[in-house]
Amino acid sequence: MSKGIGLCGSHRTGKTTLAGILRAKAGIDFIRTTTSEVFFENGLDPASSMDFATRIWIQLKVVAAAEAAWQQATGPFVSDRTPIDMMAYTLADIQGKTGADYLQLEAYLDHCYAITNRFFSRLIVVQPAIPLVHEEGKAALNRGYMEHLNMLVMGLCCDARLHCPVLFMPRDIIDLDARLAFVLDAGKVSAP
Repeated sequence: MSKGIGLCGSHRTGKTTLAGILRAKAGIDFIRTTTSEVFFENGLDPASSMDFATRIWIQLKVVAAAEAAWQQATGPFVSDRTPIDMMAYTLADIQGKTGADYLQLEAYLDHCYAITNRFFSRLIVVQPAIPLVHEEGKAALNRGYMEHLNMLVMGLCCDARLHCPVLFMPRDIIDLDARLAFVLDAGKVSAP
C-alpha cells in the first residue's frame, strides 16, 4: 500500500492550493478530501457549532470518506486533510461544560491515529499565515478559532500514538514556491 504526505492544520491556510501545486509541479497524486461535501450531504454546515454527539457522528463520516479516498491511491500521494485535522475539529468543540462521552472520544482518537499511521509516511503542519479570503461554503473565517485549531493540531502531532514524522512549516513561509520547496525537501521528493 502506498503512503502519502499529509498536509494538516487549520482551515484557510492554503493546504488545498499547496496540494494542487505539488500535483502540478512534482507529479504527486493529489487525493482531495471532501469534508465540506460530507457535511452538506448530511444536512450540516461546517461553519455552524454543534453538540458533541453531532460532531462525533459527522466526523466519523468525514474520516470514513477520506479513508475510502486514500485507499484508492496507486502510488505516493498528497492529501489536503488528515485525521489529525479531524481530531482537532472534534476537540475544538469540547468546552468546559460540553457533555462529551469520554470513552467515545478516546475510541475516535485511537481510530484517527490508526488511520493516520496506516496512510501517511509524513505530516506537514501548515500554520495560519496567508491572508484570509472569504469563500461561500467554507469554514469559519475567524483567526482566533484558526489559531485554536493550529495549537490543537500541533499538540496532536506530539502524541505517542502517532508513528510518522511531522514537520512544522514556519509561519514566515507564505510564498507558494517556497512552500512547495519546503514540502519537497521535507519529503525528499524531486520534481520531474
